[in-house]
Amino acid sequence: NPIAALAFKGGEAEALARLRHYLWGSDLVATYFERRNGMLGGDYSTKLAPWLAAGCLSPRTVYHELKKYETQRTANKSTYWVVFELIWRDFFRFYAAKQGSRIFHAGGPAGLRLPWSSDPELWERWAAGRTGMPLVDANMCELQQTGWMSNRGRQNVASYLALDLGLDWRRGADLFEHLLLDYDVTSNWGNWVAAAGLTGGRVNHFNITKQSKDYDPAGDYIRHWLPELENVPTARIHEPWFYAA
Repeated sequence: NPIAALAFKGGEAEALARLRHYLWGSDLVATYFERRNGMLGGDYSTKLAPWLAAGCLSPRTVYHELKKYETQRTANKSTYWVVFELIWRDFFRFYAAKQGSRIFHAGGPAGLRLPWSSDPELWERWAAGRTGMPLVDANMCELQQTGWMSNRGRQNVASYLALDLGLDWRRGADLFEHLLLDYDVTSNWGNWVAAAGLTGGRVNHFNITKQSKDYDPAGDYIRHWLPELENVPTARIHEPWFYAA
């Protein structure tokens, strides 16, 4: 897809080339913390996840290359945070090992009995990017067309499906399983069960409009994936229902 975040190509050579670019070729890793919540373009995050998930790149290779970078270039909050993200991947593996099949249950590890909806129209609108919530729709269009979605986007669309629409979160996790280039069992299902508020811990119910204004203030990402909104002024791009053309 010519408007995708990155032209992902498989294999170890491509993975190592991306790693070299992100560290040594561009020093982007040194500003990862400030950029990590971006959604548009190829360099707001490492984009190493597809290669990690496919086994083309070892997390240990990434770790040791980062440590070399910290020694030879700079060590800061951003380089620390990339290591933290690798540890977060490990956390979900241990979490899944502890919780077992409960991460796939409707009530999650918390065992909550919630009346999940199976409304087919709501499901189709969410999956196809036709909910009317620009941030959700833009992210779902990106996923459907490219197999990629930012971490910020994943949190928002998951929260909206489970906590706003009340649809069975497992259908969302299953769709991600089918579409994501970086699908990983424990990271995917662990993040989804958390987004649905079923871990027994804090429930993060996202305010989608606020998130949209915070992380796509000019509406560039929304317009990129929803060209039908390209003429909506920035003041209304996050809430187009208030806009009278």
